[in-house]
Amino acid sequence: MVSIVTPVYKAEKVIAETIQSVLGQTYADWELLLIDDCSPDKSYDVIEPFLADKRIHYVRLDKNSGAAMARNKGIELAQGKYIAFLDADDKWKPEKLKKQLAFMEKGGIDFSCTHYACIDEKGNETGRVVKCKKKCGYNTCVWMNPIGNSTVIIDIEKLGKVYVPDIRKRNDFALWLKILRTKTEYAYGLQEVLSYYRVMENSISSNKAKLIKYQYRLFRDVEHFSAVHAAFQTAMWCVIKVLHIK
Repeated sequence: MVSIVTPVYKAEKVIAETIQSVLGQTYADWELLLIDDCSPDKSYDVIEPFLADKRIHYVRLDKNSGAAMARNKGIELAQGKYIAFLDADDKWKPEKLKKQLAFMEKGGIDFSCTHYACIDEKGNETGRVVKCKKKCGYNTCVWMNPIGNSTVIIDIEKLGKVYVPDIRKRNDFALWLKILRTKTEYAYGLQEVLSYYRVMENSISSNKAKLIKYQYRLFRDVEHFSAVHAAFQTAMWCVIKVLHIK
């Protein structure tokens, strides 16, 4: 079984489409863990009808704690051999799980990702595709992080449950670095678009100044780089992102 971990916060406009993309999977042995981070909107009202499917589980946290803690709650509750991550505003192609699991089992892979396409708030493709590497180690990930959160599947029978570092932003990136530093040498990329990443107006990822600040704090506070090294890595990461080197 695949345990799919989805933090939910202010997702009332998009969460139905995300859940439908899971229900539409050609691989049916999954559980969807919807972890509500005390969302103040009507996300639960949208989710509630889907709970008739017993594979879908809803948990509301006691207090707003951020995406890292919501993901960790999902990881804690996961019952599957595999854990997949899916953000509440992203979605998958129908064959995502089937193709990626076959890719992992054929290659004996414990950490995998795929290409993903960007969509706008209305779900329209923007034409931009972000490509993962065929093989990505720690140093490559530090430089460019070619791993999209909603593309990742991890074999927890092989790696164990690895929990997300407790930072408010860039915590998915921090998790990939943690796995590559402590659990396995490489993430392997299936060279196909199987996920869609929704670019929301006013999101952290669309606010470049804030993103740079969070990137620096990750290198400094989580990876424990020196101030100079953290600044250098952040600057190089910015250059690579601007040049769209993938």
